[in-house]
Amino acid sequence: MRICDLKNKEVINECSCRRLGYVTEMIFDLCNCCITHIVVPREGRICGLFGHDTEYVIPCRCIKQVGEDIILVMVNEEEVLEKCKY
Repeated sequence: MRICDLKNKEVINECSCRRLGYVTEMIFDLCNCCITHIVVPREGRICGLFGHDTEYVIPCRCIKQVGEDIILVMVNEEEVLEKCKY
């Protein structure tokens, strides 16, 4: 699988059976040449119109399965939710 194949896949949390959103970014470890986290922006504040101020930063160890169009993860959503850094 190529890195570009992960981008824009829908992420679903197995713990809560919730759709978290779509992968938009990945965090790399340049020393080990591997992906360490996937980043999924949270929905916008008002009907998705004014952008987002938080995102899910999900460690790769929490990814349980990658399918054709979805990624299944098992995470506690509060633990992986972070304020956007940009």
